[in-house]
Amino acid sequence: MLRVVHFEINADDPERVVKFYQKVFGWKIEKWNGPVAYWLVTTGPNDQPGINGGIMKRMNPQASTYNTVDVPSVDEFTKRIVEAGERSLLPR
Repeated sequence: MLRVVHFEINADDPERVVKFYQKVFGWKIEKWNGPVAYWLVTTGPNDQPGINGGIMKRMNPQASTYNTVDVPSVDEFTKRIVEAGERSLLPR
């Protein structure tokens, strides 16, 4: 079976997005030392199911990202998201 091996989050303000994902999910995010602004995202240990990805400056206004993150408690993480300054768009 083929699987997703990487994701990219397009953001108008990548540094704000980096802080959000670090605060809410505890992801390890490091700025890449390359010719463009890009952050490498490690979502967990390599021996566990899941994928890693990247965050980059949105270059195209239509560029969007959809991510599904497995969490142990929807209620707990909805609270963390709101505490991080975001809002829930859909009811549980």
